[in-house]
Amino acid sequence: MVREANVKQAAAEKQLKEAQGKIDVLQAEVSALKTMVLTSTPSSPNRQAHPQLLSPGTRSKGASPRHGGGHTRNKSASWALPLAPGGNLDPPSVSLQPVREDKEMDNVLYAEFLTWKDSPSLDRTSAFLGRIYREDISPCLSFTKSELSQSVQNAVENNSLTIEPVAVSAVPMVKANAIECGGPKKCALSGMSRSCKHRIKLGDRESYYYISPSSRARITAVCNFFTYIRYIQQGLVRHDAEQMFWEVTRLRREMTVAKLGFYLTDTDQG
Repeated sequence: MVREANVKQAAAEKQLKEAQGKIDVLQAEVSALKTMVLTSTPSSPNRQAHPQLLSPGTRSKGASPRHGGGHTRNKSASWALPLAPGGNLDPPSVSLQPVREDKEMDNVLYAEFLTWKDSPSLDRTSAFLGRIYREDISPCLSFTKSELSQSVQNAVENNSLTIEPVAVSAVPMVKANAIECGGPKKCALSGMSRSCKHRIKLGDRESYYYISPSSRARITAVCNFFTYIRYIQQGLVRHDAEQMFWEVTRLRREMTVAKLGFYLTDTDQG
């Protein structure tokens, strides 16, 4: 009887361990699903969670989901290589000291965000959006061709801008007014001679405008910002207010960096 009891006890303990293992797996899956649904941001959009939000107006067609519908982002260097006299790099024996980025909240900006968050809208008359328009959006979308720049900003605001890669077969189909629309080797926004691998379409207009990589980075940085605040407006972001604020701040920094001319190439993204 003792032996039989020991066998039953051993079997019960084995079943308990297996059940606990299954519970751990299920809990991990639930946690992952919650993360996917509740932490969707332009920098890491969850297409499975919110496919209806990734409209053609704010993404590039056929782009990677990793960068918010093909929007590229700048990566900051985590350390710097010291230069030896003469401009050459020091020998490999030199130890590289990692640089940690820290942050401190601006109380005025946070108060403006909290006021906006209580009744979120896309109305630029709010202190929160008014500041971002002045300091980030308008400078980022200010190109040499001012009239076209304003049309681009309007299309971004209305979620009616389309960015797409330039297909080789589409090049001969460029219609009249080629100077205004640019071309595969001239950016329609800056007017500068650049290799243009993307083009934009504004709303229902028939014209396509060829844009340089730098212009594309500036437009997509603004698109990413609008996508995120629309997420908040629609109640799809479940982060607390402080986390939302820092995500908004990060997106503001991306607009500033793009305005300064920094952008990733396809090779950098690989």
